[in-house]
Amino acid sequence: MEETAWPLLLPVPARRPLDTVDNAGGELRRGGIVKISAVDGTAALAIAAEAAPHSLPLLSRFATRPVAVALTGQRAAILGLAHDGNPAVLVTAAGPLTVEQIAALADPLASGSIGCGLTVSSAPQTSPALGAVTLAKLAGLLPAAVLVATAAAHEDLRQVDVNDILAYGNLSARSLSPLAAASAQLTDAGQCRIVPFGSAGRGPQHLALVIGEPGRAGPVLTRLHSECLTGDLLGSLRCDCGDQLRGAIAEIGRAGGGVLLYLAQEGRGIGLVNKLRAYDLQDAGFDTVDANRQLGFGDDERIYLSAAEMLHCLGFVQIRLLTNNPAKVDSLVRHGIVVTERVPHVFPSNDHNEFYLRTKAKRSGHLF
Repeated sequence: MEETAWPLLLPVPARRPLDTVDNAGGELRRGGIVKISAVDGTAALAIAAEAAPHSLPLLSRFATRPVAVALTGQRAAILGLAHDGNPAVLVTAAGPLTVEQIAALADPLASGSIGCGLTVSSAPQTSPALGAVTLAKLAGLLPAAVLVATAAAHEDLRQVDVNDILAYGNLSARSLSPLAAASAQLTDAGQCRIVPFGSAGRGPQHLALVIGEPGRAGPVLTRLHSECLTGDLLGSLRCDCGDQLRGAIAEIGRAGGGVLLYLAQEGRGIGLVNKLRAYDLQDAGFDTVDANRQLGFGDDERIYLSAAEMLHCLGFVQIRLLTNNPAKVDSLVRHGIVVTERVPHVFPSNDHNEFYLRTKAKRSGHLF
């Protein structure tokens, strides 16, 4: 059979908003200071909360008033500081916040106390505070930042706009294109075409595995699989991810062809390091949903616009979706993919993941 001709688009230069957000996230990761500006003219200098032990003295040099800690509404609610529903809050104290207080505010695994006498205020939807916690999320850090309001130019610091941060996920997804393509033989499925997707090499990169020779006239069997290093690669029994990945490849192979999208959104979108923090919290008695909330994240931080864009690019707009999660179906439909059938994707539990699977069914609506 003649091999399908696959479109291979050359990377285009990244749009400036993607570059500035990527660079600002990198600065946070290395412990640097980022200036975050809002459309109303307000601005703040920010460091990642987890970088405070090393970076707080430098940030404090710019402060004319006590620094503030920006937290997500989820984390503030866990601490009893605010009602859940605020996208972000600002926490201040009458005097300087200590490194120990900042750690206790940001990290549920930190020792120490947040102290008393704190003042909490809601952050507007497009405020530097919300931009800071969102940027920390994008950088794979705890969603918390230390801020100092500023009116100075600070042209020597990384600069980023709040609106660019908030738009990053959608803009990055809509900028995806194939970066390469290669053939491989898979143990459980035979011939496969591997197509990496990225945005001119910036932001997250995802993989499409086009197995066999799936037609485009009718619905194609498809699996969206979020990467899970511990389950997929290491064979961890804490989840069912490894079984789902290998099972999907085999099922698509038996069907004669289909698509598996391997999406770079570890730990339901919170990243590998934060997922391992969540594991520690689960060992302390929290379920998988509450562990994420303790860290300041939502129940599920994933978005599926990237998956829809990849499917459109590959020419698949009608699919049969291998999933136990109805939210995946709803999300793809909203982004223009026709899901003709939800195909159950269930594997036996074990002593280590039984509670995890029950939690997904009870609290996240998964169907088993």
